[in-house]
Amino acid sequence: MKSLNRFSYLFQSTKGLILVAISMIALVTAVWGTLSGPMVEWGVRDITVNLLGMEIHHWEREGRIILLYHTIAMAVLAIEVYMITSIVPMKKHQQSNINGLITVGYMTAMIFGLWFAYFGHAYIFHGLFLAGQTLVFFAGVSLVTALWPWNKEYYVAKDSDYAHTKSGLDLERTAFFAMALLTLISSLWGAVTGSYWGNGHETFLAENLIRNPHKTELEHAIIGHLHIMLSLVAVAITLIVGRWLDFKGALHKWAMYLMIYGSITLTAGALLIVWVPAAHNIIYVGSVGVMMSALLYVIYSWKKIIHDRIEEQGIEKPSFMDKIKALVHDPLKFGPGFQMVFMNFTVSGIGIFMAIKLDKIFRIWPAREERITLTGHWHILAAIIATIILMYYWDISGMKGKTRKWAGWTLIIAGDFAFAAATIFSMKRLFVSEYFEQPVVNWTMLIMDFGLGAILIMLAMFLGWRLFELLKQDGLWKKEATSPELDINRIHPAVPVEGVNVPEEVKK
Repeated sequence: MKSLNRFSYLFQSTKGLILVAISMIALVTAVWGTLSGPMVEWGVRDITVNLLGMEIHHWEREGRIILLYHTIAMAVLAIEVYMITSIVPMKKHQQSNINGLITVGYMTAMIFGLWFAYFGHAYIFHGLFLAGQTLVFFAGVSLVTALWPWNKEYYVAKDSDYAHTKSGLDLERTAFFAMALLTLISSLWGAVTGSYWGNGHETFLAENLIRNPHKTELEHAIIGHLHIMLSLVAVAITLIVGRWLDFKGALHKWAMYLMIYGSITLTAGALLIVWVPAAHNIIYVGSVGVMMSALLYVIYSWKKIIHDRIEEQGIEKPSFMDKIKALVHDPLKFGPGFQMVFMNFTVSGIGIFMAIKLDKIFRIWPAREERITLTGHWHILAAIIATIILMYYWDISGMKGKTRKWAGWTLIIAGDFAFAAATIFSMKRLFVSEYFEQPVVNWTMLIMDFGLGAILIMLAMFLGWRLFELLKQDGLWKKEATSPELDINRIHPAVPVEGVNVPEEVKK
């Protein structure tokens, strides 16, 4: 019975499901991270390969990396889905079905995808990998159905502070719905291309095609697919943290309109690139909408953090320094907004600069340098999204006191030093020649290793603590298993319009 209770916590509660997914990503990252980078020169890769019995051939490298990225990406999608089903009102059976489908899906894809890629090519495992992806897709279909915003059960009151139309349509729910539907459509670009493998399409990494003037439609489809999927993951976490900090008011309404418009436009541009080379311009227009929405969230959240802390301290006339101290008092609440701002200096700003100066600067560089910049571009974005996810999860896990501050500031400071160093490393050719670059390479690589290492150590300590608590009979897991899934003080429920009957199940 005790084991069953733990099993129920891990696979039926939101916090347990997120914990399992984070643990699986951490395990894969820890093991597979030894196969590249300095671990190769230190001989660690050979130890891992021999110890686990991996079969690694250099001519299969692209295929292995693609499978590895997909397994991790689907686990991240699962985490965001768990968050969405717990904070956006929907029927209980819908939440259970969606969570169950995506859990079985990402686990099946992760286990058998990595098994096929690294432990011999038994094609039944590749079939199971595809079966897992299919379940993840069907979970997305179920999520889109549950999020249908024109269901009047989930309309909000006309005088509500949350973004809505005159009829009461919840614009935030509409933004979640649009993001989920666009993610499904975007995933089809990868799935259709995958169906042509060996019949007009071959395995490749997008960064290896940057100087190829003639790309096939299938190659364009994959490039658009990987860019828009990562962008929509970023849109999802922005909407999630907005709900977390109770985003509302005039800024909320403008932000939701911008997010819906930006998501649709950005997706259209990324997918149309298959047929319309000028679709890059559509991407830029959509990106502005999404970035402006995130900016409005940052303005609101920082103002709210300062107001709440000053009120808690009872300061009637706060000084500028009082407001700064209030803003940074809680790193887990301050962090998501700061990461979104910081991202403009390491991802968005760099991307726009590259697009403007592509022919005048970057195409003059050796192809290897442009490849490094592009690879770093989306890796930094993915890592920043991961830090925001951790901040959200650490908060709902009840992390408090000095542990909360140490964990939060380590995540922000160590991570951002690493991301800044990676940006300088990728753009080094702007200010140093190849002949004199070695000192820059050395210290940026050192900062990256220390920054990311600090985050991994912090995450390992957290997961070790959660494992210890899981083994205890009256550990934290039991408290979380019996606590309400939704915190009404943090998450606003849908408010029905007059005359619409809301089922008790929805109210709960």
